[in-house]
Amino acid sequence: MGNSTENTLEKVLTSLLTPYKKSVTDVTKITNAMLAAGIIENEKDIANDHIAFRTLGVKHLGIASFEKIFLHFGYEKKGFYNFEEKKLNAYWYAPPAEHFPRIFISELRVDDLSEQAQKIIYKYTDPITQDPIDSLDLDNITDVANFFYKPLWGLPSSEEYTTLLNETEYAAWVIYNRYYLNHYTISIHDLPEGYNTVEDFNNFLEGIQIKLNTAGGKVKISGDGLLKQSSTVAKMIDATFSDNKTLKIAGSYVEFAERKLLPEYSETKKEDIKRNYRRDGFETANADKIFESTYTQQTK
Repeated sequence: MGNSTENTLEKVLTSLLTPYKKSVTDVTKITNAMLAAGIIENEKDIANDHIAFRTLGVKHLGIASFEKIFLHFGYEKKGFYNFEEKKLNAYWYAPPAEHFPRIFISELRVDDLSEQAQKIIYKYTDPITQDPIDSLDLDNITDVANFFYKPLWGLPSSEEYTTLLNETEYAAWVIYNRYYLNHYTISIHDLPEGYNTVEDFNNFLEGIQIKLNTAGGKVKISGDGLLKQSSTVAKMIDATFSDNKTLKIAGSYVEFAERKLLPEYSETKKEDIKRNYRRDGFETANADKIFESTYTQQTK
């Protein structure tokens, strides 16, 4: 990966995270509390484990379209995940260099929904007659940065949003928020002793009145026990719809991930640990419950 490509990717990620941090107030609250407690000396001490996006699995959109941005910057497509009950597919992408976050992209299997839900979604996506990524100059920072916040389809009505919400909360989130960054993830194992497990960090978070997602328990643990995750509950935001009605809907949230050492590296000294010594990838059961950080059962 050349320096210019790496610099462009760095700026693209910054363009994503800057508005996200302004919108998700928990980010600043957590960062300031970490600074005050001496957990970190500078915001740059926080390692970003991964960022995640939600998409709609329809022609010209979805994973096949959205992934082109990150593949262009050297990301490598890795494991596939199927969320049967939520009707979702997902992939994760390994970064071109260790200091960049992993990417997690999910998409809704729209054709698995009811006829009514499909009709609403296709009303907004059918006018998109070509892949919007294909018209982007992926080496142009402004082009790429603007794309993430560019409305590819019109605002739904409050009634359409509510109809989708009653069937699939994922669809309702995407139809309004579009490609907005769903969450970023603080890497917990990189923090100092006393804060470097999800359990300890959750205690710290609750001590500063951060509300945690309890779906599947506050700590989501992979089958091999090597990946632990937790997340905040998305804050409710005021959303105005095409019929000029305003509803409170779920925004984005913050996730926390602890990747334990693989068995063959379990005796490695801390200063000798490399990224690939730790459990990589994701876990379907964990992610399934993390999705619910924006769901009514949590946000209410």
